[in-house]
Amino acid sequence: MDLTQLEMFNAVARTGSITQAAAQVHRVPSNLTTRIRQLEADLGVDLFIRENQRLRLSPAGHRFLDYSQQILALVDEARNVVAGDEPQGLFSLGSLESTAAVRIPVTLAHYNKRYPRIQFDLATGPSGTMIEGVLDGKLSAAFVDGPLMHPDLEGIPVYQEEMMLVAPGGHDPVTRASQVNGANIYAFRANCSYRRHFESWFQADRATPGKIHEMESYHGMLACVIAGAGLALMPRSMLESMPGHHQVSAWPLAEEWRWLTTWLVWRRGAKSRHLEAFIELLNERTGHS
Repeated sequence: MDLTQLEMFNAVARTGSITQAAAQVHRVPSNLTTRIRQLEADLGVDLFIRENQRLRLSPAGHRFLDYSQQILALVDEARNVVAGDEPQGLFSLGSLESTAAVRIPVTLAHYNKRYPRIQFDLATGPSGTMIEGVLDGKLSAAFVDGPLMHPDLEGIPVYQEEMMLVAPGGHDPVTRASQVNGANIYAFRANCSYRRHFESWFQADRATPGKIHEMESYHGMLACVIAGAGLALMPRSMLESMPGHHQVSAWPLAEEWRWLTTWLVWRRGAKSRHLEAFIELLNERTGHS
């Protein structure tokens, strides 16, 4: 087993494809196939389940991925420490759509300026997708809705979001879900934590939303609400950042539903130098210690 094999293994795990992985590590596909087979022979286990032209990690492959990522991260860190260089390489960050839009742009700008040798990549999506990305090793860290419960993750709370019920302009005030029983709602896909929170708010008051329209953006949700087509739930920070927010009526949810905390999470035991630098800058911006 050598570092090149580990880099190849990680590339195949990320892409699920020998051809795509070969392009990433600048090797021919036949060489990757041979080296992966050698690695599996050395370990005495199949790291991948082969399905037609795709490869997905076996249970043993998932366990080995954790260790291979830690080994490669430590090697990168050792190189940087010995060379006395600033952090460099790829840092892939995931984020909730609202966090990326209104909470972290200034922090990201400072990060890029302070660490120009880091290749920064940002992906956005619902909490479920971001957590999967961290667990699969596709993301170094991600901003997700808390609380932090997965045993393979660790993290820190960063932002507290006030959740607002958004209704068409002139709508009567809403203090509980039963007042809007059966109303159509606009939300992200089912793995969005804010959508689950919205549905739970209805269920706790023995109410039921009408049709749930899945949207791809907060701007799309707001446009539909402005048009009088239904309700939406979004953080106050996001709502107030968008043109048109004065055209709707909005109220914070009741106190027990009002606040949600955004966490920055990463794989347990996998806090890289890139991530430590990002957390340090994040603490400077938010006042956390």
